[in-house]
Amino acid sequence: METETATPWLTDAEQCAWRTHLEVNRLLTHQLEKDLQPFGLTMNDYEILVNLSESEEHRMRMSDLAASTLQSKSRLSHQITRMEKAGLVRREHCESDRRGLYAVLTEEGMETMHKVAPHHVTSVRSHFIDLIDPADLRALQATLEPLAEKLRGRRGKP
Repeated sequence: METETATPWLTDAEQCAWRTHLEVNRLLTHQLEKDLQPFGLTMNDYEILVNLSESEEHRMRMSDLAASTLQSKSRLSHQITRMEKAGLVRREHCESDRRGLYAVLTEEGMETMHKVAPHHVTSVRSHFIDLIDPADLRALQATLEPLAEKLRGRRGKP
C-alpha cells in the first residue's frame, strides 16, 4: 500500500517568483553588507546596534536580543564579545537573575549608530525603496506581512 502523498511541485511561475525572491534577498543583503564595511560593521552588528538603540535604557537581555536577531545564544555571545572589543557594547549582570546578562549600548556604540544610520538608510533607499513604485511597495508590504506573522508564530514569538 502506498502511503506517500504527491508532492505539490511549484509551477513555472511559482518557481520563478521563488527564485527571484531568493536572488534579490541574497543580492540586497550582500550590497547592504558591503555598504556597512567602511564603518567596520556587519549587518549583524548593525542589527544589534539598532535593537539596543531602540530599547529602553539602550539595553536588552541577551536571550531577548538573541531571539530578536534570530541568532543562537552562543553565536550572539561571540558577536557581543567582538562588539565589546570594538567598544560598541558592554555586558552587565542582571540583578533580578544572577545568571542573566544584558547587552548594553555604550556611548561609542550610540555615536556609531548616529554616524552609520544615515548611510545605511541611503543604501536601503538606493538599493530597495527607490526602485519600487510606492503603490507596489504598499502591495509588497501587504503581501509579506501575513507571511511574517505566520513565521513569527512558528518561532513562538510575537
